[in-house]
Parts: sequence; C-alpha cells; structure tokens
Amino acid sequence: SQTLNGIERITKIVRAMKEFSHPGSSVKVMRNIHDSLESTITVAQNEWKYVAEIKREYDQNLPLVPCLIAELNQVLINLLVNAAHAVGDVAKKTNGKLGTITIGTKAHADHAEIYLSDTGTGIPKAIQNRVFDPFFTTKEVGKGTGQGLAIARSIVVDKHKGRLELESVEGKGSTFRIRLPLELEEPSDETTNALAVLEKSHE
Repeated sequence: SQTLNGIERITKIVRAMKEFSHPGSSVKVMRNIHDSLESTITVAQNEWKYVAEIKREYDQNLPLVPCLIAELNQVLINLLVNAAHAVGDVAKKTNGKLGTITIGTKAHADHAEIYLSDTGTGIPKAIQNRVFDPFFTTKEVGKGTGQGLAIARSIVVDKHKGRLELESVEGKGSTFRIRLPLELEEPSDETTNALAVLEKSHE
C-alpha cells in the first residue's frame, strides 16, 4: 500500500514537471489555467508544504485563456514561491504554525483573473510601488535577486497585455492579482510568416 501510494505521488510529480516544462512558444494558445495552477502547486510543493496550507478558490466558469503557457508558468511559480517564503517568515515567529496560501481564479466579461493571497509578513506601504522594479527585493541579502517580480510584470504586461497588481497589509499578508485578456490577439505579420514557414517545412 505504501509503495503504491509512493508511486502515485511520483507519477503526479513527473506529470506536473512535464506539464510545467511545456516548450516555449511565441504564439499564444488557449489554456485551462487551473491545469497550470495545479502543476505549479505540485512542482513547488517543497517550498510551501512545511509552512502553509493551500486553499483553492477556482471559478469553474473560467473559460480557456489565451497565453504563452511556459512564460505564464514562470510567473505563477515565482508568485507561489514568494508567498511561501513570506508565510515561512511568519512561521518562524509562531513556532511553526502553518499559514495559508489561497490560490483562485475569477471569470470577468473581458478578462480572466488569477490571484495568490498569503498570510505572510506583508509589504510596507512605503515600498509597495517599488516591488516590480528590477533588482529591488525585500528579502535578506543572499536570498533574493530582485528579478522575479520584474520579470513577472514584463511577462504579464508586455507579452500578455494584462495587468499584475499588488494588495498588501504589513503584518497581515499580500495578494497578487494577474488579469489576462480573454480575447486572442490577431497574429502579427511576423508571426504569420513564421507559422507559414513552419507549416511548409513539415509538408
């Protein structure tokens, strides 16, 4: 029984890793965001399982979302690991009491919302407008490069034409919200030409 349970866990991790390491593409594809969130939760398990409980709040009416899946996965794992670190900092002061990381989605008329909330240390109001700046980090020396959120913002805003927003209360926790447009953009001439060349090469 223990062996079968172990094999089942390994299978789940391998499947998540395969899903998570989906080859990158310059063309957006329609994606079930909940699948990406589940893969992220599994891949990052060692970061959160000792410090937090995961609470899911998935909107079952969320449609498929056009996205660059490999890059969106990068954003999701960055936000989840940051949340785990923030909750872990609180756990050190509360004798290891588990915090909560809430991961959810919401369907809106013109966009999909993904949010990650934590019961961590929160971010002081005075520096909240700097967290997306390159090389800025709230972590102690040697723990953060200050690149994660800057890259995440670039992926969401520049590559997906979406928004990445922060709500935080010092001492209570933080919430990051990703808003992605639901309408698939018309491919550029450059992309169309690249796809035509690719199709021809397979003929």
